[in-house]
Amino acid sequence: MAAHQHHDHDHKNGHDHGPGGHTHSHAPASFDRAFLIGIALNTGFVIAEAVYGFLADSLALLADAGHNLGDVLGLLLAWAAASLARRAPSARFTYGMKRTPILASLANAMLLLVASGAIVFEAVQRLGTPAPVEEMTVVWVALIGIVVNGVTALGFLSGRKNDINIRGAFLHMVADAVVSLGVVLSALVVLATGWMWIDPAVSIVVAVVIVVGTWSLLKESVSLSLDAVPASIDRAAIETYLAALPGVSEVHDLHIWPMGTTEVALTAHLVRPGATLDDELLAQACRDLAARFGIHHATLQIEAGDPAHPCTLAPSEVV
Repeated sequence: MAAHQHHDHDHKNGHDHGPGGHTHSHAPASFDRAFLIGIALNTGFVIAEAVYGFLADSLALLADAGHNLGDVLGLLLAWAAASLARRAPSARFTYGMKRTPILASLANAMLLLVASGAIVFEAVQRLGTPAPVEEMTVVWVALIGIVVNGVTALGFLSGRKNDINIRGAFLHMVADAVVSLGVVLSALVVLATGWMWIDPAVSIVVAVVIVVGTWSLLKESVSLSLDAVPASIDRAAIETYLAALPGVSEVHDLHIWPMGTTEVALTAHLVRPGATLDDELLAQACRDLAARFGIHHATLQIEAGDPAHPCTLAPSEVV
């Protein structure tokens, strides 16, 4: 018999899945205001930090300014990607631009790692020739940085769990607040002890903090870029559910991948010997996949399992 395919397009409208499920917003929440406020605050702070870092001759302050400039660029990139992700599908881009936030989070992670390398390079050179620093200037500017980054992070607090693009922005701002705190503490130590090497040493610590905070973001961005099953999805449970559907004797060619940073798609072949067209079964399966597993774009192909016409995609090693 001819294969039957079913596409679940309910994901465009948003709906409540009832007591056993969850309410899922299928369009990414807009964080335009948070991005705008964050970019404005951080741009102003970068300018002030760079000026006072130069006047105070503080590498820690200048390094933090460079890092914050990278975050401004990162916020712009994440904002642009979030905007593109809301574009409607076209004849060529049939999924729309939903994957752009994944690319933005990957670019953001790489940008921060490059910035970390530059900070370490400068700090190592400075360790050999430490110079006097105007520490109280450093303290006041870094304190402002804690406030700026903290306020910006709060704007992304609600979206950090469901969107890697938003989580990247949130983590960067939190890391910056912690880094600024480190700068304050190092300046106070220098004031108390006169150990000028503390300033470039803190720059190296700043770089390590950035790398550690960015590494998980980089790994997840690469995984999503390669269409890996999202970490929040239990593939084995989904396969077990599909195999238990009435009349299904086999499940193969199961693929689960991120359409973007907030939506997941699935395709699978279900073998139902002697099967006829059954829209009710398909509709129920798609409702369950949405309610139980958070998958709102499912395409299921039904096969009768005729040995005269075997599915070429059935072997697990075939893609």
